[in-house]
Amino acid sequence: MGHTDQVVIEEHEDNQKDGWGAGRWRAALFAKNLAEFDTSLARKAVRFDAHDDKNRAAQVIKRIDEMRGYASGFQGIFDAVALLVRHGEQIGSAFREQVEVFPNIAIRELIANALIHQDLTIMGAGPLIELFSDRIEVTNPGEPLVSVDRFIDSPPRSRNEALAAFMRRMRICEEQGTGIDKSVAAVEGLKLPPPDFRVEDNACMAVIYAPRCFATMTPDERLRACYQHAVLRYVSDETMRNATLRERFGIEKRNNAQVSQVIRLALNGKLIRPADPARPKAGYVPFRA
Repeated sequence: MGHTDQVVIEEHEDNQKDGWGAGRWRAALFAKNLAEFDTSLARKAVRFDAHDDKNRAAQVIKRIDEMRGYASGFQGIFDAVALLVRHGEQIGSAFREQVEVFPNIAIRELIANALIHQDLTIMGAGPLIELFSDRIEVTNPGEPLVSVDRFIDSPPRSRNEALAAFMRRMRICEEQGTGIDKSVAAVEGLKLPPPDFRVEDNACMAVIYAPRCFATMTPDERLRACYQHAVLRYVSDETMRNATLRERFGIEKRNNAQVSQVIRLALNGKLIRPADPARPKAGYVPFRA
């Protein structure tokens, strides 16, 4: 740990009101075994459970309690998740090639976000990663500082600045707070159902789903995908159009009406609005834009 990093920790200690001083930050980041510290710190270790079906009642086929600090243990826990994530196969012109079922960049960013944005004052709970047969859930203690529907376009805010600073220095998380943007974009690129961000029982959960085609997505998933696509386009200074949403869903042009119906429902639900009411072909933007 360099002198600049030590200064960051010590400066943060002066502003702390929750007991997380320099010593605890060093332990949380670089400890070889968090179990050697007090219970409140040990319970902040990252846990990974892999289930063999779609719910928590199913057998846990793999459990990892990553007792190293967040900085020293991050790559290990990410590698463990990536190793168990299923890969599909698609037929190439001359051979089979593996394709991502869950995008690695999304998994990595969501784990990093869970570490950085957790509420460290909540006792007895730490970041949790769960792999099911049809999805990955990443949960951190505490409600988010911004509304879940603003995760993509809201200016970045971190509950734990010292932790965030170190994770950024070590290139574990995004410098500009664009981790959620990249996660959602990666999911779109694979035509997966849209990620679900929700608050439950004083915790924030991010869910990535395994591949399902447009026909098997629920109405809520189609609307959420439409909204997220409009936000991603908007933050890139572009508008959502029927053609771009059709591409996002992987729908052929001859089924254009299916996308038009989703757009109509999103307009009625005040999720999006015309970019320019006087120019119908101008496309659509998020309603609050």
